[in-house]
Formats: sequence, C-alpha cells, structure tokens
Amino acid sequence: MTNLCKKISESKWFQNFVTAAILVAGVLVGVATYQDFSLKHENFLELLNKIILGIFILEIIVKVLAEGKKPWLYFTDGWNIFDFIIVAAAFLPFGGSSIAILRLLRLLRVLKLIKALPKLQMLVGALLKSLPSMGYVSVLLTLLFYIYAVAGVFFFGENDPIHFGDLQTSMLSLFRVVTLEDWTDIMYINMFGCENYGYDGNMDLCVNSTGASALSITFFVTFVLIGTMIFLNLFIGVVMNGMDEAKSEMLLEEQIKEGTESLNIEDIENKISELQEVLNLFKVQQKLK
Repeated sequence: MTNLCKKISESKWFQNFVTAAILVAGVLVGVATYQDFSLKHENFLELLNKIILGIFILEIIVKVLAEGKKPWLYFTDGWNIFDFIIVAAAFLPFGGSSIAILRLLRLLRVLKLIKALPKLQMLVGALLKSLPSMGYVSVLLTLLFYIYAVAGVFFFGENDPIHFGDLQTSMLSLFRVVTLEDWTDIMYINMFGCENYGYDGNMDLCVNSTGASALSITFFVTFVLIGTMIFLNLFIGVVMNGMDEAKSEMLLEEQIKEGTESLNIEDIENKISELQEVLNLFKVQQKLK
C-alpha cells in the first residue's frame, strides 16, 4: 500500500490531475464574483467546490500513506503544511457574515499552484531567501526617505503644505515621487510657487508662495535617481542572488534524488562488501606490524 501511494504521489499524471483541480478551483473563485451567475448556478458550483475539496483531501491522504509507518514526515514540508491548513479550514463552521472568510480561504487554493509548478516554487524560494538582504536594503531606503522628507518639510513646507506640510505627509509624497506617479507636478509646484502652478481650487492653502527652481530640481532629480534607479537595481540584485541560491539547492536536491534512485539494494550490498574487505585487509596489516 505504501509503495503504491508513493508511486501515485510521484507520478506525473497525478501531479497534472491536482494541478488541473487547482486551476478549476481558481476559476470557481472568479466565477463567484459574478453574483447573478453564481446565484443562478449555486447548486452546481457548490458541487464542483465539494469535488475540488475531495481531490485535495485525496491528495493529502495519498501523500500521508506514502510515508508508510512515519506519516508525520508529511508535515516536515512547509508546502504540505500549507496544503493541509487550506483543506482543514474548509471544515470550519463558516456561515452568515463569515462567508467572506470562506471565500477568501477558497481563493488561497490558487496558491497551491506554486507548489504544483517547480519553477514557481523556486521563484518563491528565491524571494524568501532574499528577505533578510531585502530588509537591510529597506532600512537604507527608509533612511533615504526620512532624510529627504525632513529636508522637504524644511525647504518646501511653507510653499507646498499639501505635499510637505508635515513629516508623514512629506514621506507619503516622496513615495509618490519614487513610483514616478506625476512626480513632475510636485516638482513644478515648488519650482514656480503654489500660486503659479498646481493649487487651482486650493488657493486658501497657498499662503506663502515661494518658488525655488534650482533647489527643487536638485532635490527631486537626485531623489528620483537614488530612490528609483539605484535602489531598484539593489532589490533586483538581491532577488537574482536569492534565485541563484534557490536554483543551486534545487539542482542539488535533484542530483541527490537521482543518485538515491539509481542505487538499488544490490549495489549497496556490493559497496558494503567492498568496504568490509578493505577493513579486513587493514586489520591484517595492523597485526603484521
């Protein structure tokens, strides 16, 4: 029974079958957003959801049985734990106002596709490996935001209170700038003064219009260059490094798996016999000495 379940769980057709079920589950979640259609075909859609849930339960059972006398080994894989939680959550007593939570949990089934596709799994693994390094880059980026936000309040707070009236508003405005979303409008306001640009309909807030062309251009252009170009490349570099590490680990795991599969019991016994002969020869040599 264990060998049969192991063959099934590792077979290509079973993996493709589960992948197809995940795709259907994703489509069902999307269909649920069309209220008229979902209400009209409620019974049919609910039946499909139950079938999908049954397939996921079957997948878990097969993989647990494939572990033989050590079923707890199934939970040593983080992705298996994720699958189990998604399936177990379907049996929680949702109803009434909690139906939105049930729909959200059904939506999480789509994430099972990451496990089904090894390349996606490698990409997610690379992102997770990059998180520590990304943390340091984020700290550096936060310092940059803070320095420029404080300077922005000092330089442009009186002229442009909408974008640089206080520290938190200044940081939010700089986030808009670093995403390149109409950042030139903010620059022009501080280049020409609020009474000349950008404050139409908000003139009551423009109480001290003072344009500073050179300062504004220097401030915003340097921030865009540093924040967008340099830090974007830093993030890309960190992710690419994590992807290389994840790819190396995946290749190593495949090599180990292939090596393990290629060794049968007879080969192992021969290796043990050879080692035993070498050990006996070594003992004889020691006695002669």
